[in-house]
Amino acid sequence: MKPADWIIVDDAHAAQMAERARLLENLRDNVLAMDESARPAAEELLQAVLDVLAGRPDHRVTQESVLRPDGVTVTLGRHDPMATLGHLVQQDLCLMEKHGNEHVLTAAVLCFPASWTLEEKFLRPLTGIHVPVDEYDDTMARRVQRLFDGVQVGRPIWRFNALWYADPVLHQPRRENERRPERHAVEARYLRTERQSILRLPKTGAVVFGIHTSVLEQATVRALWPEA
Repeated sequence: MKPADWIIVDDAHAAQMAERARLLENLRDNVLAMDESARPAAEELLQAVLDVLAGRPDHRVTQESVLRPDGVTVTLGRHDPMATLGHLVQQDLCLMEKHGNEHVLTAAVLCFPASWTLEEKFLRPLTGIHVPVDEYDDTMARRVQRLFDGVQVGRPIWRFNALWYADPVLHQPRRENERRPERHAVEARYLRTERQSILRLPKTGAVVFGIHTSVLEQATVRALWPEA
């Protein structure tokens, strides 16, 4: 994946950006967090995103603002970098910084959580973030940590996942002791997919975990992938 390819604009852009604005206005404390120690990385991430958007024909970037493809102008509040990022791109963005032997979640704008909460995961290391994922055993934890240690500047990587949900709501927080009842297509109508990107910032060395969410109706999924 090329560095510029980790930011996606798709046909859900306008609707998703409107929902992000609503959540940031009404539920800011639920969808946004930043430890003050993460400010240098958050500011570097904001500039990195602006650099990518400036090279896109569907955005217009100035020193003071960004005009998005949906016609909305976002004022660049550099004093509030994670909130500004939340208004600029569809992706949720999590900053992971190495503390001791593990990367810790030190800042995030998480408008569209898929059955987890920022409150519970903020300032936790990777092993704590993945509670209560059954598959995240010691072997998996070491593999993920090596991945975060090894990602190189200018060489982002990505992965893809998909989960069945009963409704298409993008903001789906759940606490660790709450389990999602629907697990398979027979129980749910919507396939929620995440394109997850991982890249390293060159100055601070922080790792950015980006999550671009899409939701498809089951009928659309069957038409595109009959074997799903």
